[in-house]
Amino acid sequence: MPVSRRQFVVLSSLAMGSIPLARLRAWQPVPAPSGRFETIRRNVGYFTAKGGTIGWLVNGDAVVVVDTQYPDTARLCLDGLEQKSPRGVDLLFNTHHHGDHTGGNGVFRPKTKKIVAHARVPELQKQFTNPNGPAPVVADATFDTVWSESAGDERLAARYFGPAHTSGDSIVHFERANVAHMGDLLFHEMHPFVDRGAGASIRNWIAVLDTVVKELPEDTVFIAGHAKPGLPVTHDRKSLQRQRDYFDAVLSHVRKAIAAGRSKEEIAKLDALPGFDGYHSLPPRLTLGSVLGVAYDELTSNQ
Repeated sequence: MPVSRRQFVVLSSLAMGSIPLARLRAWQPVPAPSGRFETIRRNVGYFTAKGGTIGWLVNGDAVVVVDTQYPDTARLCLDGLEQKSPRGVDLLFNTHHHGDHTGGNGVFRPKTKKIVAHARVPELQKQFTNPNGPAPVVADATFDTVWSESAGDERLAARYFGPAHTSGDSIVHFERANVAHMGDLLFHEMHPFVDRGAGASIRNWIAVLDTVVKELPEDTVFIAGHAKPGLPVTHDRKSLQRQRDYFDAVLSHVRKAIAAGRSKEEIAKLDALPGFDGYHSLPPRLTLGSVLGVAYDELTSNQ
């Protein structure tokens, strides 16, 4: 039977009404990612979009990038840097191996002269990459403890202080600007990811934060790898000291609970850590329970 235009519209509306709302939402276009560039001082700044904070330097003789987030946001960052300078990227530094800090390496690679990271970073990238996915893009040059290089009128220095967030975390210091990119050694007002499978150590993470506060100048600006939504990613030494105190409180709580005979599961059920109850959680890995569980494993391990 022929259907008039009016009948077709009515029938189509009824058919659409029978489709679950969740399916209709699935048809909506996914918003394109957006990013933000901010200058800190002396040609050094940061880029935020999705994943770990990207640091950058653009001066008359060099372009430097610290970390790369994911492929889509790496493209946004690279496009923005090319608007600041047409020279390409002289140096890309990876603070550690996690995908939200190295996932955009492949996007930067064609425009980048050199990638640098601690020696453990390429090993961990290869170890934890999906075997069915593409091979990770890893550093051309690695170092064990200390690395430095000039970038135009800026001087960069990187240090490895031992296992902390992973077993390959570096701090990158733009010495003349006095800006230090902490990678994921600094989670601001967030429960951090302690990657024990990649060799993390809470106890040494505390020592690293203490050392950085002691050795870097008092007016250093620190770039956090992550921050609680709505809070800044640039900080002074007080934020490092607060993270140090957070871990100290975690270990103190877990030690007391172990001494009282409580199980790992019981310990991990704590809803809020006194003094840090406003910390942001991002399940499943960035939660207080996850950190407490790792602390239990670390404190009860013979290693």
